[in-house]
Amino acid sequence: MFSASNVVGLPTLSSCGSRVKLGGMVTELLAFVGVCLVVICTPGPDTALTIRNAIAGGRRSGVLTAAGVASGQLVWTIAAATGLAGLVAASGTALHVIKLAGAAYLIFLGVQSLWAAVRGVVHQWPVDPRRARSASVRSFRQGLLNDLANPKMAAFFLSLLPQFVPNGQASWAGFVLLGALFCALTFLWLTGYALLLDRARQFFGRQRVRRTLDAISGGVLVGFGVRLGTARP
Repeated sequence: MFSASNVVGLPTLSSCGSRVKLGGMVTELLAFVGVCLVVICTPGPDTALTIRNAIAGGRRSGVLTAAGVASGQLVWTIAAATGLAGLVAASGTALHVIKLAGAAYLIFLGVQSLWAAVRGVVHQWPVDPRRARSASVRSFRQGLLNDLANPKMAAFFLSLLPQFVPNGQASWAGFVLLGALFCALTFLWLTGYALLLDRARQFFGRQRVRRTLDAISGGVLVGFGVRLGTARP
């Protein structure tokens, strides 16, 4: 019997359906990446902290801060995928505590920078291996805590990712994969800041410039902290 599948080079209905489905998935992925880039490229506390640490400790400190931020986002991704973030968002008390903790941490980091500007502290990456490890851990921890203590991340992942995750048995895996993609894009963007600032390190290393940048970054972090602490749910 003659059928379309017997004709060489003529696509079957199933193959056409697969191509349409694949094209739809690619379109959805590109749309998701576009939304991510808009969100990631908008300056916020993560950007301010990465710039602050990159100026203070150089490329290594900036990259480790970016890694901490991305790790915090990954934690929120898994929390959102498992429903934990939804429970936090639904609990007014938990959300309020996280918000206040995040605000206090941002203000603390901002005050540190402002105090460094007043004192004219000269920032240098430690040469001693133990102190260098301690500085590395501190940079990573600051990025991690800065993101974990931001309840807006929970709301972001809960509102954005479900719009792009297909329904079905693989929805949880798709949720995590899209969240991991967002984390990777964030890390690359913030790392770009760190590398760019490191190339201009000779200029930023000048005492007057360094104190000015410490004052600016400190004021920005304090401002973000105050805004986070006073934001209405």
